Amino acid sequence: MNKITNFHGETTSGQNDSTVDTSGSALIVRVGERVRKARERKGIPRRVLSEMSGVSPRYLAQLETGEGNISIGLLQRVAVALDHRIEWLIGEEDPWTSKALRVADLFRSATSDVQDQVLETLSPESAESLRARRICLIGLRGAGKSTLGDRVGSALSIPFVELNRDIEEQAGMPVGEVMALYGQDGYRHLEGQAIDRVIATYDTMVLAVAGGIVSEPDTFKTLLNRFHTIWLKASPEEHMTRVREQGDERPMAGNPEAMEQLKSLLTSRETLYDKALAQVDTSGKSADDSLKEVLTLIEDREFLE
Repeated sequence: MNKITNFHGETTSGQNDSTVDTSGSALIVRVGERVRKARERKGIPRRVLSEMSGVSPRYLAQLETGEGNISIGLLQRVAVALDHRIEWLIGEEDPWTSKALRVADLFRSATSDVQDQVLETLSPESAESLRARRICLIGLRGAGKSTLGDRVGSALSIPFVELNRDIEEQAGMPVGEVMALYGQDGYRHLEGQAIDRVIATYDTMVLAVAGGIVSEPDTFKTLLNRFHTIWLKASPEEHMTRVREQGDERPMAGNPEAMEQLKSLLTSRETLYDKALAQVDTSGKSADDSLKEVLTLIEDREFLE
C-alpha cells in the first residue's frame, strides 16, 4: 500500500495500483492548473487568494504545482474565493472552452421562463409524454373539483386523488393544523412534495388541488408540465353558494365584504388559471351536466391517449 499525506498532515493508505495512482496524479495536476489559471485570469496574487480562502500560501503553492492533494473542504474554499464552482476545478472538461459548462452557467442565471424553454427544446420527451395520462382539476374552492374529480375517476376507472387528503395522510394531521403548525410557506412546501409523490406514483389518474396552488410558481409550473390541466370555472356567487352548501359558513361569517374579496381573489388568479390546457364553466350546471362536459373534453383532447 502507498502512503499519502494530505495538507492536514494526515496519512492515508492508497491502493498499490498504477492506474489509480496515474488517475489520481492527473486529477491533482488538473486541479492545480485550473486554480492557477483562474487566479491569474482574475489578477489575484496567491497571498490575496490565501487571505480570501483561508488556505495557507504554502498549500496553495503545492496545489498549483501539482505536488500535493487538497481536502475537498479546502478546495471548496478556494473555489468560492475564485468565484467558481468546485466542479469547474475537478471536472474533465476545460471550464474555459467547454460549451456544456457555458450553457450550464447561462441556464443557472436565466429566468424560469427561459429555463422552461431550454428544457422543452432539449428534452427528448414531448410535453404530452411528460404529462402521461394525468389530469388535474384546478380552480377556486367551490368550483366542483372534488365532486367532479371523484366522478371522473369512477367513470373512467382511473384513480382519483385529492391533494389535501394526501398531505393530511403524510403529515398525520388535518390541513388546518398543518397551516397552524407550519404556516403558509410550510404548507406550500408540503404541497410541492405531494405533487412530486403523485407524479412518481401515477401515470394515469385525476387530481384535484387547492385553489391557491397557482400562487406557488414552481409547483404550478410542475402541474402545467406534468398534468393535463383543466380549469373548472364558476361565478363568484356560485363559488360562495357551493361552499356554504358544504356546511362551511366561514366565508360569510362576520365578514360583510366576503363576496367582494372573493371576486377580487378570482380576478387576481384568472391569469394563472387561464394557463390551464382547457376550461369548463360549471356555472348554472348540474353535476351531471358538468361531468358530461368534462368527460367529452377529455375524450376530444385525447388526454388519456
